[in-house]
Amino acid sequence: MTASTKKWLWLVLALAFLVPLLRPVLPDLVSDYRLFLVSTMMIAGIAVLGLNLLTGFNGQISLGHGAFYAVGAYTAAVLMDHLDMPYWLTLPCAAIVCFIVGYLFGLPALKLEGHYLALATFALALAVPQILKYKWLEGLTGGVQGIVLNKPEVPFGLPLTEDQWLYYYILIVMVLLYWAAANMLNSRSGRAMMAIRDYTIAAGTMGIDTSLYKTVTFGISAAYTGIAGALSASAIAFVAPDSFNIFLSIKFLIGLVVGGIGSLVGSVVGGIFYVLVDNSAQALSTFAKNDLGLQFDLSAYTVFGILLIVLMYLMPMGIVGGVYYLVQGLRSSMRSPEAKAQAARKQHATR
Repeated sequence: MTASTKKWLWLVLALAFLVPLLRPVLPDLVSDYRLFLVSTMMIAGIAVLGLNLLTGFNGQISLGHGAFYAVGAYTAAVLMDHLDMPYWLTLPCAAIVCFIVGYLFGLPALKLEGHYLALATFALALAVPQILKYKWLEGLTGGVQGIVLNKPEVPFGLPLTEDQWLYYYILIVMVLLYWAAANMLNSRSGRAMMAIRDYTIAAGTMGIDTSLYKTVTFGISAAYTGIAGALSASAIAFVAPDSFNIFLSIKFLIGLVVGGIGSLVGSVVGGIFYVLVDNSAQALSTFAKNDLGLQFDLSAYTVFGILLIVLMYLMPMGIVGGVYYLVQGLRSSMRSPEAKAQAARKQHATR
């Protein structure tokens, strides 16, 4: 990460912390609903980051991260509902449970690669919501009705609304998780993960325990997504099996591809995209029918798909990759002819 990139990240982070404080000045713009919407974007960004660690940085394809999201959400909900555990304490519990589930699922998944692994994780995403509906688990999970929770209360008598506190709480958790992921990827273990992604056989011949790294990465990825699920349970104050259908896993994958595979910043962008489009698709569908005079119904999923196709056509490397190449192109066009000639000579000399 370059110095200029770090400066931009610090600037964005500072602005993120200042946004709720602008409510007295801009009450319509910084409303509780919009803060809640941004909170859900950050939760989605954490979930997409979990998938990115597995797929983008380790090369294992997953279509089932909605299952780990559900496990994390239900772990938090059950602990808060049955044991009266504080909401903040459910995060490490959800992380541990999801790490174990992900690690155990990763063991048989070692024999699978590519689309076979994707199908196995797809089956997991289909199975978990049905398991949560089983009658013999109703006393714990609430069955089809789910579990209703209380929203987190503002601690220490802080002069904040519930949604403002929730925003700061999720923002702090997201920053810590991204910091941990960045440090891990810059470490020896992170380089081993990416070596397995790029050249699995070569990584094995160099002494890297590919089986261990794959299973542990699966566990860490599941833990990240499980934490996102636990945050979602606290934010929405409700969990139900039908909230974690297969479309949730597909949305995480869409967020990953749109944001940029193998990019930490892309995970945040992908989370923002999928929540924003998901919330806007129905409004766009209604606008197309009523205001544009379309004679047929344009479903929200159709609008979602059209936007995705257009974006992938314009930015096949994802939003972050597209912006990066756009900036590089602008910098190149603004360089003087002498600088271009010098760069060309250097490139020719290295051949």
